Amino acid sequence: FMKNRLVNNPILLVEDNPLDIDLTIRAFKSSNLVNPIEVARDGDEALKYIKKWDSGAAIPVVILLDLKLPKVDGLDVLKTMKEHPIYKTIPIVVLTSSSENSDIEAAYKLGVNSYIVKPVNFDNFLKVAGQIELYWCVINKLP
Repeated sequence: FMKNRLVNNPILLVEDNPLDIDLTIRAFKSSNLVNPIEVARDGDEALKYIKKWDSGAAIPVVILLDLKLPKVDGLDVLKTMKEHPIYKTIPIVVLTSSSENSDIEAAYKLGVNSYIVKPVNFDNFLKVAGQIELYWCVINKLP
């Protein structure tokens, strides 16, 4: 596959669980992902990326967002990002253990691009990571 123009842009992973961070990074590495992965370990840290992007840091090709986060809730992070005049076009994929209809509905109302319930085993997670990379980094065309 030909990688698109954002091949060097990072994937921002917003996740507080160290095991899930490790699992995600390992899954992307095994699917030969070329985009670097940056990690924000809570909602507040995720929102600080807006200032980094304003200062010239590379804008992520996609944001993978957990909902259950310390400091600032994932839905609040989603709302802030999707209301931002410049960064609202960054694709955001909720990657969470919550399959609650209220969370799914709230995320879509706030403008999430995709909602994925975390698979529990590594093989399933590998498939999800490969699909995320294939779709958001190869197939999807950004504005």
